[in-house]
Amino acid sequence: MRVAMVTESFLPTLNGVTTSVCRVAQSLRALGHEALILAPGPAPATFEGFAVRGLPSVSVRQFPTGVPTPALRRALEEFAPDVVHAASPFVLGARALQLADRSGVPAVAIYQTDMPSYLQQHGPGRLGEGAANAAWRWIRRMHAHADLTLAPSRPTLDELRRHGVPRTDLWARGVDTSLFSPRWRTDPGTAELRRALAPGGEVLLGYVGRLAAEKELWRLAELAQIPGTRLVIVGDGPSRAQVGAHLTEAVASMPGRPNRSPVFLGRRSGEDLARAYAVFDVFVHTGTRETFGQTLQEAAATGLPVVGPARGGPLDLVDHGRTGLLFDPDSPGSLHDHVDALVGDAPWRAALGAAAEEAVRGRSWEHLTEQLVGHYDAARGSRALRVA
Repeated sequence: MRVAMVTESFLPTLNGVTTSVCRVAQSLRALGHEALILAPGPAPATFEGFAVRGLPSVSVRQFPTGVPTPALRRALEEFAPDVVHAASPFVLGARALQLADRSGVPAVAIYQTDMPSYLQQHGPGRLGEGAANAAWRWIRRMHAHADLTLAPSRPTLDELRRHGVPRTDLWARGVDTSLFSPRWRTDPGTAELRRALAPGGEVLLGYVGRLAAEKELWRLAELAQIPGTRLVIVGDGPSRAQVGAHLTEAVASMPGRPNRSPVFLGRRSGEDLARAYAVFDVFVHTGTRETFGQTLQEAAATGLPVVGPARGGPLDLVDHGRTGLLFDPDSPGSLHDHVDALVGDAPWRAALGAAAEEAVRGRSWEHLTEQLVGHYDAARGSRALRVA
């Protein structure tokens, strides 16, 4: 099958959309399919042996955002795909879906970013609400061109259906269990990193992800008051300075002997990222607007107990009391109480982490991509019925 992957984000930008596109491309190659990747430039010329076409872009909040120029149409016509895969479509992907619909090419849209919630969060009062409503109107219009829209979690699938998005189904995400694994806990590099981060034997509470307002990292301030712990943040983004100042102040204001200051390890990838997960004792995720939560899976694959909000994607990823804990984001102190209980109970942490690792063991990207190819076939069948 020839797959044209049109993505709103790609290398060198690192985020959940980029990770998903890269892993699907790798698995499509392993399964014997052909692909072309169309992404905002600048981008590498190739990836996994597939050509990458970098398209014109502008910078929006430190993200290169693709501009749907005629180069997109020409690239699609030259490649002549059997199916168009639109990864987290909003601008570039929206145009690709429209072009595919007009030319009769089956298209699958991968819904991944909760843009309406982000717009509502960043806009004050009625302005934010109006922006969110406008985003949903755009999403309905855009996804009407797709033969199938895939949601990464059941809560997100339900939300798409509530807002009238047609032809939807569920497709989760894989996790690289060959990279993210409990074996990193015995790695000499991990031991060295732990000695540097926890010289006093502190329990390390870790977060991995983009440092931006929508991730709600202000919630981590609740954890500053748990004695004998240290916050470790992996990632970067526009809120880096604000988050650093807020969490440092929260720790410094702790009564008695304060904990060590939070440490920011910056953006990491590959084995460096795997070691960072392995050095944590508890993984904490704070964002309530996640359609999935890939870092929760990576933490689970590393054998970590995961604490996340009882909202959105984490509801599908965390089995409360068995693989981790779900806190109530509407209840102040709930995150603190859940993490505090784990900090004081190392055997419980180990039991939850072992169950979490077992739960994700079968979620390889190749297996998930096989499912995705099945959705491609379904989209082709749907297209045939729509034009009949």
